[in-house]
Amino acid sequence: MNSHAAEELSGFQTGFTVRPAHVFAAASADDVIAAVRHAAAERLPVTVQATGHGLPGPVEGGVLVSTRRMDRVSVDPVERTARVQAGVRWGQVVEAAAPHGLAPLNGSAPGVGAVSYTLGGGLGILAREFGYAADHVRSLDVVTADGRLRQVTRESAPDLYWALLGAGHGFGVVTELEIGLVPVRTLYGGSLAFDGRQVDPAAVLRAYEAWTRTVPDGLTSSFAAVPYPDLPALPPHLRGRYVLSVRVAHTGADGERLVAPLREVGPVLADSLREMPYAESHTIHSDPDFPHAYYGDSAVLGEFDLATAGEVLRRTGPGAGAMTVVQINHLGGALAAAAPNSVPWREGRFLVRLLTVGERAKAQEVLDPAFALLAPVTLGRAVNFAFGAGDRSEGLYDEVTRKRLAGLKSQYDPASLFPDHVSGFSG
Repeated sequence: MNSHAAEELSGFQTGFTVRPAHVFAAASADDVIAAVRHAAAERLPVTVQATGHGLPGPVEGGVLVSTRRMDRVSVDPVERTARVQAGVRWGQVVEAAAPHGLAPLNGSAPGVGAVSYTLGGGLGILAREFGYAADHVRSLDVVTADGRLRQVTRESAPDLYWALLGAGHGFGVVTELEIGLVPVRTLYGGSLAFDGRQVDPAAVLRAYEAWTRTVPDGLTSSFAAVPYPDLPALPPHLRGRYVLSVRVAHTGADGERLVAPLREVGPVLADSLREMPYAESHTIHSDPDFPHAYYGDSAVLGEFDLATAGEVLRRTGPGAGAMTVVQINHLGGALAAAAPNSVPWREGRFLVRLLTVGERAKAQEVLDPAFALLAPVTLGRAVNFAFGAGDRSEGLYDEVTRKRLAGLKSQYDPASLFPDHVSGFSG
């Protein structure tokens, strides 16, 4: 592989090797059209990569379209919308919207690609108040398998619109989105952290679960457990610690009152809760911003069995065979509302994400038994949070959604030019 191709293929996820036969560095929709037409003529599969946080899917011998150069953002403050090209990162959209007192429904990491994130649903910082990012898409520009650039709206092509928002990568290359923005200038947010060697991790999780039953729909939160290694590169207060934290985002004026019960859980290791400009919302989670290898998966839970969840914490804690990050997102609120898209599992109460740093084989020794424990209360998996586990398609969609997607796939891409291995709805 030459240096130019290697640069195009580089991304945030370094744990998996991607070997396409052809790489198209797209700078415009016309470039994407050319790539798709070339692939169709050669009968080669087409996949897409923007920032490389996820994996583009199986591209061995196929065509990969790199969209990182398509990075234009424009905001219409009157209509409260933004147009974002395929390579745009969420940090760019937040920055462009902030001067107008507006915000996108972005995720926790500013370096994540806005389009791919939205096509997979988009579980963001303010998700319980406003729903999934996919719920706020006005239109999509997409190059379909016939090499046509289409502008798709709920009115112009309701079936394709429905399919793209939830399973987009199996139906074409989306070159641009028009998304709705929400009027948020500031929010109350941050995290409370506890030392997992000083307090019982299962007790903190029990307190968090009980607290989620008391909060309004406008408050979005998650629980995390991270066993940090004792490395000089880490801040002193994190080295060698097992850190338990609750992350909070709330646009109301009563944030301090709502989080007060959490302060009674135990001695606080760190407290970053504060009123902040929305442009600082990425500090709530402080996700790592450097490329690394990771593997993981997710489970959307219909119920929350505290005893089982406590056992999952024990198995993934400091004594596990691989450094494992646990994140449990509180769902419900606006996330449970019906929407004209294919984002599934809206009835879920919590989303459990387990991610290990390092090689896949060692990760599976930790993660497979943990997810097996959760299986009795698991509804399914989340497309955006199959961290390298996207080659397993089961559970990504409920049966009704999967069958409808399969029918539309045969209509819009009968030759399967766009592999849906990650989505798992054909066949």
